[in-house]
Amino acid sequence: MKRTLTCTVLAVFFGLQASLALAKAVSTPENWDYLQPDREQVIASLNVVELLKRHHYNKPPLNDARSAKIFDSYIQMLDPSRSYFLASDIDEFGKWRNQFDDFLKGGNLEPGFTIYTRHLERLQNRLDHALGLLEKGVDSFDFSVDEELLVDREKAAWAKNTAELDDLWRKRVKDEVLRLKIAGKEPKAIEELLTKRYKNQLARLNQTRGEDVFQTYINAFAQSYDPHTQYLSPDNAENFDINMSLSLEGIGAVLQSDNEHVKIVRLVPAGPAEKSKQLSPADKIIGVAQANDEMVDVIGWRLDEVVKLIRGPKGSVVRLEVIPASNAPNDQNTKVVAITREAVKLEEQAAKKSVLNLEHEGQNFKLGVIEIPAFYLDFKALRAGDQDYKSTTRDVKKLLSELEAEKVDGVVIDLRNNGGGSLQEATELTGLFIDQGPTVLVRNSDGRVDVLADDQVGAFYKGPLAVLVNRLSASASEIFAGAMQDYHRALILGGQTFGKGTVQTIQPLNHGELKLTLAKFYRVSGQSTQHQGVIPDISYPADVDTKEIGESALPEALPWDSIRAAINPDMNPFKPFLAELKARHEARTGKNPDFVFTRDRLALAQELMHETTVSLNEEKRRAQQADIEKRQLVLENALRQAKGEEPLAKLEKEDETTPHQELDKPKPEDDAYLSESGRILLDYLGLSSAMAKH
Repeated sequence: MKRTLTCTVLAVFFGLQASLALAKAVSTPENWDYLQPDREQVIASLNVVELLKRHHYNKPPLNDARSAKIFDSYIQMLDPSRSYFLASDIDEFGKWRNQFDDFLKGGNLEPGFTIYTRHLERLQNRLDHALGLLEKGVDSFDFSVDEELLVDREKAAWAKNTAELDDLWRKRVKDEVLRLKIAGKEPKAIEELLTKRYKNQLARLNQTRGEDVFQTYINAFAQSYDPHTQYLSPDNAENFDINMSLSLEGIGAVLQSDNEHVKIVRLVPAGPAEKSKQLSPADKIIGVAQANDEMVDVIGWRLDEVVKLIRGPKGSVVRLEVIPASNAPNDQNTKVVAITREAVKLEEQAAKKSVLNLEHEGQNFKLGVIEIPAFYLDFKALRAGDQDYKSTTRDVKKLLSELEAEKVDGVVIDLRNNGGGSLQEATELTGLFIDQGPTVLVRNSDGRVDVLADDQVGAFYKGPLAVLVNRLSASASEIFAGAMQDYHRALILGGQTFGKGTVQTIQPLNHGELKLTLAKFYRVSGQSTQHQGVIPDISYPADVDTKEIGESALPEALPWDSIRAAINPDMNPFKPFLAELKARHEARTGKNPDFVFTRDRLALAQELMHETTVSLNEEKRRAQQADIEKRQLVLENALRQAKGEEPLAKLEKEDETTPHQELDKPKPEDDAYLSESGRILLDYLGLSSAMAKH
């Protein structure tokens, strides 16, 4: 396929030379003239157009409507806070709004380069202006004036002129100074930090390569199809394994850009970051340091640049300065986490068992818990003929045998934070709990549906079963949980899952690679896992904001839909009892301190997230901060007092951690969500047993 496409695009390329000057009508600054598309990039762009046309799952037409999406996406990528471009720039580029389909089909990259170079010009002007403000000294800002800054600028009006941008940036710099001042930094230190930040951004601006422009522009095109369809430049194709964003070897975290910050999306199970217990999804990384070296401020850096700083040799230490996700929106207090880089060991990701001892309705029960951090399969050992190769299904089978020998009353499969892995293992694991039959459906771009199935007759474990999931349970986890729900084999408990129900492949290009979505997963009920994920039978309060984390939080995510079901399951044994199970659950957790704390903390965070402006008056800002901290302290102390712990006089600030400071794993009984899952399963056993007697 690659050879055919390359021949096609070469023919188009050589017929293009006259049209490449079309965009010259819009002038660009002289110092960016070196940024021009080259022959390899033109050919690669034509390859991308052809691959998406032929092989993307949806095969949407490349037309004027797509062109408008590309234009909006590109402008959003370059200026998400509408702080650089002028209204006149947007008007000027607007004449191309419905022409990007024609430009891309014809291999004309110059409009994309022209818009990017204008962005560089505006950004350079803004950074120069910010440095000019700092030269006057941070004491020149008057924090007694009653004025506000609009921080949610996604739909703000574009500045009409330079004077409006100057005023916006005066407020932006003033806000940064005030944040640092309230965080306890001295004026001289604030001035040095911000001056260094802006000068570093200027220096990197002047290192912009044509490849940076091409990658951004082509991704504005590719990601208008769906968020997982991405172009990888030759450097990124070589260095990074892309999965939602950049998956980092070394600390075990998945990151994505979030305006001027880099945000943690999820932590790899058993990876160094996860084991440190100091990082969480939605934390923002603002500084990176090697071992004891000086912390490098990375606000405003590109994602791939931050990744290069974080990656490093196994055994070396990296220090990350982060703004915790638990902070209030305007709380810039940070903590520093030291992590020793290492590869994630397969044995550390292996399934583990424990026993949950519960007293329920006057009786003592034992429930088996199997925690599955990922769906793994040691392909290397399997190919080598090693009879003891590790796999999720083999390990779980062994653990189930051990738990049955201990005479447990039921089993809870814990899939929280399991980001997926081997599709084969999700299918085989399903087979342990059902007689036999389809496990997942895969619909290709041509409409063909492949059915993956468990062919083994008989279930290995037939006892009572619950599956615990959360927002970070994704992909293979959703396939397994969905199958357990569709076969009515287990109660699904916890939070709505991530919702990634698409399949990607990597296609080499003449220049870089294209990762494109070519298929979609469906549950055996015919429902997609895409976008919606798996909805639990009984829901627990979310511990992350589902509007910030999850497939539905990504732009252009493919929709949920359904196809013909592959099974017609027997009557749902849980259905007659669900209303009563929910009522008992709510009665129990209405006063459970962990459930109350999680609900109230998320409610406070969501309330604060809705605030679109911040005060630049120091007295007001400190009062707001004090009020937020007071409310957070009330929540924290309510939890501590309910657990018999001493209340805090004030919120504790975390000191820098040492590498791999691992906390003792709590007992299963101390995990509120796990214990509640066990109680719901025991409720069901009691109700169904009572009905059977009648």
